[in-house]
Amino acid sequence: MQRDQLCDPACGSGNFLTETYIQLRKLENKILSELLRNQAVLALGDEYTPVKVSLKQFHGIEINDFAVNVANTALWIAELQANAEAQSIVYSTIKDLPLEDSANIVQGNALQLDWTEIVDPSKCDYIIGNPPFSGYSRLSEDQKDDRLRIMGKAGGKLDYVACWFKLSAEYMKGNQIQAALVATNSITQGQQVEPLWKPLFDDGLFINFAHRTFVWASESQNAANVHVVIVGFSYDEWKTKTLFTYKRDDLIEVEHPENINAYLAPAPNVFVTKRSKPLGKVPSMAQGFKPADGQNLILSAEEYDQLVSKEPESKKWIRRFSMGQEFIKGQRRYCLWLVDTTLQDLQRYPEVLKRVRACREWRLQQVKTGDAYKLADTPHLLRPTSKFKDDAYIGVPKVSSERRHYIPMGFVTNGMIPGDQLYFVPTDSLYVFGILMSRVHNAWMRAVGGRLKSDYRYANTIIYNTLVWPDVNEAERAEIEVAGQGILDAREEYPEATLEDLYDPDDAWMYPKLVAAHHKLDAAVERAYGLPVGCDEKDIVKHLFDLYAKAAGES
Repeated sequence: MQRDQLCDPACGSGNFLTETYIQLRKLENKILSELLRNQAVLALGDEYTPVKVSLKQFHGIEINDFAVNVANTALWIAELQANAEAQSIVYSTIKDLPLEDSANIVQGNALQLDWTEIVDPSKCDYIIGNPPFSGYSRLSEDQKDDRLRIMGKAGGKLDYVACWFKLSAEYMKGNQIQAALVATNSITQGQQVEPLWKPLFDDGLFINFAHRTFVWASESQNAANVHVVIVGFSYDEWKTKTLFTYKRDDLIEVEHPENINAYLAPAPNVFVTKRSKPLGKVPSMAQGFKPADGQNLILSAEEYDQLVSKEPESKKWIRRFSMGQEFIKGQRRYCLWLVDTTLQDLQRYPEVLKRVRACREWRLQQVKTGDAYKLADTPHLLRPTSKFKDDAYIGVPKVSSERRHYIPMGFVTNGMIPGDQLYFVPTDSLYVFGILMSRVHNAWMRAVGGRLKSDYRYANTIIYNTLVWPDVNEAERAEIEVAGQGILDAREEYPEATLEDLYDPDDAWMYPKLVAAHHKLDAAVERAYGLPVGCDEKDIVKHLFDLYAKAAGES
């Protein structure tokens, strides 16, 4: 078997293999054109050909038999087209028929086959492909069995694509093979990073180049776009690494960092793991209430108006309620907050009691092992309230647009009940607010947090609890508090604007006082961390990873 073999272990209809073959043949034709300079090639035998790139160097694995046939056909067509172009360069006939030269496309489940039997790893140079984009929560039972066998119990939160990274690494070990796979971006974010990448890094694997999150658009009708990354890895560390970041469709930022870690950050190989408590001496952040009420205790603005018009005194039991998006958009939503009520109280308000009873009936109809069913005996409560006190808190939306430079957060002092898409920090501290609204905290969130498609997906255990807070003196703390108040004051200058309006980057020019206030806060926080004011975000991230590595080791 000749060297320079290439394998796509999830080849589908052969798009990656075909395009790779076409580009290699184009490159070879250019070389032949330069070497021959319009001279004809004299064939010395039937077997001679100036073309060295062969379909026999291309291998693939595909589970669908129809796709296997399509892949083989596409590669044959690509060969015929490339041969025709080559003949015009070498002025010699290149034998096309019979179709003896063919790729090795094997039908089967790549996660159950022995790759070494398909192509000898000592003869293989490259692994490429885009394995299935199946999220961990959407796997079939067979797929879960595949993942368990390959990744073990620690892989229970990993996307299906992670299996190909693990098997690729096992196949590559001890050989000079380079791999590059397209994958769902979640394997480089949040809770999926450590169980996939730590064992691979511990085994000596390196990420040599990567493309950060971008949209993998499908041309098929009604197909959803997928947000993906490309990760190039091997056991041979490249001297020059390359990291691509897609700022816009027409702009790509290229970096050459010393190291690319598993978060695709230009920083040391540190793995950020979930923590139940913050690293710093700060209040804990909790998730808001998941109602599980069958929409009986939650009220839209219209339902609120109707209930209050029928039973005006019930207003004392109604609170504002907000998920993350209502918080950002300033939309009205309400809930019945009946923590201290009795049955006798409720009997005076038939409309309220009707909703409570409907909630109980809904909960009794749910799965008996689920949370909703267990709450049937307290149908007047959204959830147990031990974590929520009727005091001021900082609201932190769980999901926020990636377009924003800062996740919009704010103090809540009107008793509004946070839903499960809104985290809350029970504090009125301007210092805590200032750190959370700073560029430093948002850089950490972008580096280690998860994503919903490409939107930021906040998690208290993986972002807030792992943030290393600065060791500040009284003057530095006071400066951050003043700057935090400056953010609130600047927002008051635009009373008609919602947080959605204020933090739309395209409209920042409309709110110059808020922009200036954020610059002042960012400078104060960066000084507190010992960072140069206005430094690049990649420098902030590297500094935070360094601090985390030290703090996590000491905790």
